[in-house]
Amino acid sequence: MIKFRPVVFVTGILLSIMAIAMIIPAIVDAAAGHPDWRVFATSSALSLSVGISMVLATNATWTAFSLREAFVITNLAWLTIAIAGAVPLAFSELELSITDAFFESMSGITTTGSTIIVGLDETPPGILLWRGILQWLGGIGIIVMAVAILPILQVGGMQMFRVEAFEADKVLPKAAQIAAAIAIFYVFITIGAAIILSLLGMSGFDAVVHAMTSIATGGFSTYDASIGHFEDPKIHWAISGFMVLGSIPFILYLRVIRGDFKSLIKDSQVKTFLIILGLSIVLITYWLVADNGYSFATALRLSAFNVISLMTGSGFTTADYGLWGGFALALLFILMFVGGCAGSTTCGIKIFRLQVLYSTAEAQLNRLIQPNGIFFPTYNGNPIPESVSDSVMSFFFLFAVSFVLLAAGLGFSGLDFITAISGAATAIANVGPGLGETIGPAGNFQPLPDSAKWLMSAGMLLGRLELFTIMVMILPRFWRG
Repeated sequence: MIKFRPVVFVTGILLSIMAIAMIIPAIVDAAAGHPDWRVFATSSALSLSVGISMVLATNATWTAFSLREAFVITNLAWLTIAIAGAVPLAFSELELSITDAFFESMSGITTTGSTIIVGLDETPPGILLWRGILQWLGGIGIIVMAVAILPILQVGGMQMFRVEAFEADKVLPKAAQIAAAIAIFYVFITIGAAIILSLLGMSGFDAVVHAMTSIATGGFSTYDASIGHFEDPKIHWAISGFMVLGSIPFILYLRVIRGDFKSLIKDSQVKTFLIILGLSIVLITYWLVADNGYSFATALRLSAFNVISLMTGSGFTTADYGLWGGFALALLFILMFVGGCAGSTTCGIKIFRLQVLYSTAEAQLNRLIQPNGIFFPTYNGNPIPESVSDSVMSFFFLFAVSFVLLAAGLGFSGLDFITAISGAATAIANVGPGLGETIGPAGNFQPLPDSAKWLMSAGMLLGRLELFTIMVMILPRFWRG
């Protein structure tokens, strides 16, 4: 039977952390003389009182979790944080509806980057900072979840990384120490990114917000034009670099810090990620030069930034790529699903699953050619356990089914074909902007009906938690034990 004491305990801890985080935008608004500081202060007090009450009422500990309780905690934690994050948005001067506030908060905490706020250039600083904080917390949250939780839950092949995360002779002796070290490194590279952006000409406020949302591969900006607002190409290249940094497994950074420099270079997932990224940039650069008449330097900058942004699920934009033509749109749409590396802040299918699927298919083809031969799929030079191959193939099936059902639901809610298809893709892959005039890089999610926003919010959570984490709770056997 599921014990709900540890579930409530952890949820209370996370609510308390959210409450403390709300104090920061409250201070910023108060310093700017904006009345929304009262909204953040009140929301902080409310979240803190509820969170502390939950902790004190349970008298539980961090260690008393069963496997099923871990599933419940993971789902409830992300849902609760999204609800708490929506409270100051709903009561701010923006006067967002409950639907819009929840959509914006869910988009932030899942690092999706889809927004319903129109007029970001005039939006109060506290709201802009809060959106950045939501994505920053979501980024570190998914890294810790990928290192400490998903391998145990064996979600979508993530059990393949369990040994790397938990063996005593790997990086650090305990999962808690690994999570703490990753969090410290995450803070430091965010600070470094903010310093670099400020040196390149951004205001201090813009530099901090964009540092948080680029390292988290989230995509929330402080301007309607996104990064296109900044004319200096050096800013575009810097943010491109930060998005790539956020797409690499953070556990590899710890190995580099401890002197193992070759691990980052030898990792097959990183190499495949960079190869796909580089090839896509070359193809779209050529397309922009040959078909759209751009100069090489401009085409390379636009191609590199937007390819990196969409493939990593960041959702920043510097141009309306909807005007680039059929080939560019088709390739960018495909890249929306790819994502970055497991153990990073990125979303999507993830590179390692594509590698596992390719290696499994290659082994099967070899068996067909040589029926008496013995062929095993491999990853990073090691045989892939059959349980991992099964999990990955199941993930692909569920991902495809979820995408189709979500697209059908969005179409049923009244959206046109392009908006429904790209909306489903951008939600379940946690990308940000979609395609078309409505939700494309020059558009906004505000015009969508409420039913579509709720469907997309569910899709964001489903994609962020790797499908299985949510779907397993639908089964009656899960609750019967």
